[in-house]
Amino acid sequence: MLQSVFGVVVLTAMAWGMSEKRRVPQARNILIGLGLQAALAFFLLKWAVFRDVFISLNGVVLALEEATQAGTGFVFGYLGGGPLPFESSVPGADFILAFRALPILLVMSALSALLFYWGILPKVVQGFSWLLARSMGVGGALGVGAAANVFVGMVEAPLLIRPYLAQLTRSELFAVMTCGMATVAGTVLVLYAGFVGTILPGALGHILTASLISVPAALMVARLMVPETETVTSGTLDPQQSASSSMDAINRGTLAGLTLFLNVTAMLLVLIALVHIVNQAMGLLPDLGGDPLTLQRILGWLMAPLVWLMGIPWAEARVAGGLMGVKTVLNELLAYIQLANLPEGTLSSRSQLIMTYALCGFANFGSLGIMLGGLNAMVPERREEIVGLGLKSIVSGTLATLMTGAMVGVMMP
Repeated sequence: MLQSVFGVVVLTAMAWGMSEKRRVPQARNILIGLGLQAALAFFLLKWAVFRDVFISLNGVVLALEEATQAGTGFVFGYLGGGPLPFESSVPGADFILAFRALPILLVMSALSALLFYWGILPKVVQGFSWLLARSMGVGGALGVGAAANVFVGMVEAPLLIRPYLAQLTRSELFAVMTCGMATVAGTVLVLYAGFVGTILPGALGHILTASLISVPAALMVARLMVPETETVTSGTLDPQQSASSSMDAINRGTLAGLTLFLNVTAMLLVLIALVHIVNQAMGLLPDLGGDPLTLQRILGWLMAPLVWLMGIPWAEARVAGGLMGVKTVLNELLAYIQLANLPEGTLSSRSQLIMTYALCGFANFGSLGIMLGGLNAMVPERREEIVGLGLKSIVSGTLATLMTGAMVGVMMP
């Protein structure tokens, strides 16, 4: 626990050390940011009622997976989970990622679009936005943008405040970008939970909680690195409903999900191939410590001190650091898959929990390209400023998720 407390302090100091204006007073920002994150973590992780909610959400995951398999089984037959026309001699050999796990992106995208059309998601976003505005003193526009990132993607969230993007202060713009990097979209929550659920009970609840408690951390880190010195931008939710009916919303959501599905499938294929190529090239170098050099080993060495700050034992820090490095250089989905496939006993159950929270964010180079493309299209007059803040947002988003992991380490000694 003390190790994680120390980590929270050091990670906060690192964010302040990279500040554009270190002379701006930040005591209130730090106290409220850490206080709100700690309060959310305490209520969501310690109260029995929320543990029951986690168990219920796990049932939701199973129901969605079963419903998705009904569709994939009908469309793809035994490739999608339908009855096998032969007897499988190898357990799990019939599980094909592209036909069994990834199609849930289509279902979640359609459901999200439908819930948005019905007005349910906008009300949830408004409620969370009100909490952020009252507690952290952020403007209404930033509050909506930050809250929306828990439920939609890093491009969809700014769309909800598109009329205000040109008016945002530099600090607010950076905060919107940081929140996008420090959270994951609701459309991928169930997908990640499907993988992590094999090692962590109630995985969906934990991943949703990770996004929730990362928002105050992201706002605090963003304000530390780019302090607010101007008048904050007021604003309200601007849904701009495009669907004309529930069926139209489902249709639009499915088409958006198809793009996401193809993108994730292609990126996984290419990134795994590239990692293999790099590891093959490194295999030409002399072994180090009796084992060949790999990208994962190098990333593990680089990120080990940071994951140690969260509360990971040093004996496990190199493996955990490798996961964090894969998440930052490649993407969080690949890192979650590797986490779920680690040999039993590689990480303790506490370390697995901390890493589940720390990996829950879009802070990587691929996501940066997506975010820059979306924001530049929405507010082209601020293109230079957005691009200039791009790499910094990967750093701030990573620091925010590391602080979330450390806060979980404090709460779960």
